[in-house]
Amino acid sequence: MTKRQENAKKTKLKLVKTALELFKDTGFYDINVEDITKKAGVSKGTFYTYFKRKEDIVLEISRAPFSEIAEELDLMKDKDIIEKLTYYFRRFMECVEFSGIHICRQWTRDVLDPNNVPENKDSQKWDYDFEMLRTILENAVLGKELKSDTPIELLTHIFICELYGMMTCWCMSDGKFEPLQWTEQFCNMQLENILKPYLT
Repeated sequence: MTKRQENAKKTKLKLVKTALELFKDTGFYDINVEDITKKAGVSKGTFYTYFKRKEDIVLEISRAPFSEIAEELDLMKDKDIIEKLTYYFRRFMECVEFSGIHICRQWTRDVLDPNNVPENKDSQKWDYDFEMLRTILENAVLGKELKSDTPIELLTHIFICELYGMMTCWCMSDGKFEPLQWTEQFCNMQLENILKPYLT
């Protein structure tokens, strides 16, 4: 990577981090591009080099941490399937909570109807999350932690519905429902029970 490319990457990251801070503090709709660029110390023209509008930053915020989770899971060779899924659930919800309820609401609005997702929005997030969960389970079957007849599709749907349900409850309760806390409870109380019939 050239020095220019490194600087461009740093500038884009700075804009994303600044926008995230502002959205968390003030809310998505009360912040404009000028607020973001002023706090980041860059020109409005620089903003438009990377994004067409402020809504496009939500895509960056919603995807970037999850690729990190995938890399972290790849390094967990010595962990069993319960530990890996618990880790995934916790990290997933940490990322959601860290981004803040305003980002969660905006992202949900943008992708609720996958057939009418605005341009440059994350219409594939469901598929991305579903595939990551399914891969964790498939790898457990290949590693003989789970039986070969484990209903992977069914379990993946159960798990993704649990995660997305917690996000929705957080938004609808106006922050009274604490997703990370409930994720911990789900993992402690239900995860092993759900997988128990399929463990080898």
